[in-house]
Amino acid sequence: MKDGDSPAAAGSIVGVDVGGTFTDLIAIDPRTRAVRVAKVPTTPDNQAFGVLAAIKASGGDPARLSAVVHGTTTTTNALLERKIARCGLITTRGFRDSLELGRRTRPTPYGLTGRFIPLIPRELRLEVRERMDADGEVVEPLDEAAVAAAARALLAMGCEAVVIHFLHSYINPAHERRAGEIVRALWPNAYVTLGSGVLSEYREYERGVTAAVNASVQPVLHRYITRLGDELKQRGFARELLVMQGNGGTVSSRIAAEAAVNTVMSGPASGVMAAAYTGRQAGYPDLITYDMGGTSSDVGLIQGGVPRVSAELELEYAMPIHVPMVDVHTIGAGGGSIAHLDDSGMLRVGPESAGAAPGPICYGKGGTRPTITDANLLLGRLNPKGLLAVDSPVSMQVLADAILAAVGRPLGLDAEQAAAAIIRVANDRMAGAIRMVSLAKGHDPRDFALFAFGGAGPLHAAALARELGIPRLLIPARPGITNALGCVVADLRHDYVNTVNKPLPALDMALVRHTLEAQIAEGRATIAREGVDVDGIEVLHEADMQFQGQSHILTVGLPGVDVSREALHQAFADAYWKRFEVALPEIRPVLVNLHTAVIGRRPALPLDALLPADGRARDLAGAEAGKRRVWFNADRDSGGGWRETAVYHREKLPAGARFAGPAIVEQLDCTIVIEPGDRVEADGFGNLVVSVQASTP
Repeated sequence: MKDGDSPAAAGSIVGVDVGGTFTDLIAIDPRTRAVRVAKVPTTPDNQAFGVLAAIKASGGDPARLSAVVHGTTTTTNALLERKIARCGLITTRGFRDSLELGRRTRPTPYGLTGRFIPLIPRELRLEVRERMDADGEVVEPLDEAAVAAAARALLAMGCEAVVIHFLHSYINPAHERRAGEIVRALWPNAYVTLGSGVLSEYREYERGVTAAVNASVQPVLHRYITRLGDELKQRGFARELLVMQGNGGTVSSRIAAEAAVNTVMSGPASGVMAAAYTGRQAGYPDLITYDMGGTSSDVGLIQGGVPRVSAELELEYAMPIHVPMVDVHTIGAGGGSIAHLDDSGMLRVGPESAGAAPGPICYGKGGTRPTITDANLLLGRLNPKGLLAVDSPVSMQVLADAILAAVGRPLGLDAEQAAAAIIRVANDRMAGAIRMVSLAKGHDPRDFALFAFGGAGPLHAAALARELGIPRLLIPARPGITNALGCVVADLRHDYVNTVNKPLPALDMALVRHTLEAQIAEGRATIAREGVDVDGIEVLHEADMQFQGQSHILTVGLPGVDVSREALHQAFADAYWKRFEVALPEIRPVLVNLHTAVIGRRPALPLDALLPADGRARDLAGAEAGKRRVWFNADRDSGGGWRETAVYHREKLPAGARFAGPAIVEQLDCTIVIEPGDRVEADGFGNLVVSVQASTP
């Protein structure tokens, strides 16, 4: 649970990530380079207690900490579980039902079955007279008396939060802003959301849903952050609490609830940020990130040391959240994913999970259905002594019988073959997720290294890299707490978007410059308001573009505010060719949206501080824990099947250690599988760099 015996020294920076099962913490003192980690059970009823327990378990004193950076699942869970605030909507007359009609898509590909419950029920969606046209000209003045009456009616119906969402407010927010003034004068709290204030982008459905998400979780997040902040202050913490956002940056807790929607998906984002930080220092700026936990696997892409950010997240059916977030693709394939046969007799793995209770069979907590973890254990990839306690009701024979009954006999396989099939099917699903963030978006995975973390990621990463032709595998020093590390290294970040929606020949380039400059000014002002020390401010610009008549959008990078019309045209042509290998010079490009990210760079932290302070062996033999039989999938080079395999203690590996697979590397927070023929070298930052042998048929 810790490195060293003394409490966290004064000035330690704490990153704490709240997951569904565990709350992970890492504390780093940049001055003394002391590192302490903790992993405690998450407290779902009040996550603040889990955060405080993790700080205590690490030996930290809140009064002596210089910063606490917190990744939270509060808003994500509130949305998924619909434990949200009662929220009302004031909208343009005639558009009461736009948030429910949506795009008329279907939740399932075939048939008309499915169910959708809007965040704001119909009786709480009220209309007022007002209208702007698509050019921002007033068609019908705002009925101010109707706005006040609507606010009073929503309060009488018990609403805690309210959304003001008018048609075409992205181009002219005057009516929304005036309505906001009227409502705030009557509303008893600060939970008033303007649609254009959260997202100044065209498409009233997506803008309205994003605003509804913000308003619905705003009170939930504000109460939680206030409670945690008060608890920390009572224990002597006098600095600013920072909160992770879905865009991979942090925000001061004092303003986090103003744009609560930005904290959705902050957990996966923190892991990607840790990967980007580690990759830049280790010399691998182009990475595919692979985070496998107990329930799901999250995959992202980093290019040039910068994570890919997207504003196209759909958290669940009919819930598009169009604010910039780290682009992460999630599938239901984790260590607890259940293997089963579908109605056609095909082997499937996930998305159903055994969860923490009852969990996999090998946990001995009553689980009866085989999971990926059970298959890994039966195949020797996991240590039986670590999972099967002396008094466990489960033995390897019980495990083999369960896999044989559920999968083996129906498919004509023995228990070992069935377990290998489970691993193969799971790997195929995870490889598909990697293809979704790479090949499907015009990137060749062979141009990247695979960054594997999470409790189960390093178990499967080598096989996935070989499957996809990825030449390098990077495994960080502490894979199981990488998300907490991401909180520590993340910068302040604020994203802004404005719709232009003009063909390039008709585009006013002065408007482009003015929009980008206004976004920069707003970002700098927000960082100044947060009052958090930064080493400097960096600005990134992007543009959403499409061909006229098309609906598909491509995002291109911009060199700065002085971009020319010709440069925009060429950037889009290059991006279109890279994605589709098609040139369409006869069709006019359209500039749809302008994006700016304003990033406050926080002081860098030394990654080599994560290396064990002592206990390393003098040579590789001193790090070896023994040997055991491990099953590897067959190919022409490895031969497949069972192999006698060396097992190493990672914390004992000597500096610069080199060895070849097959091998198993064990550490407190995960197990690493090195496939036969792969070569491993420990670098100076504590990473294991694996050269992956090309797959052969």
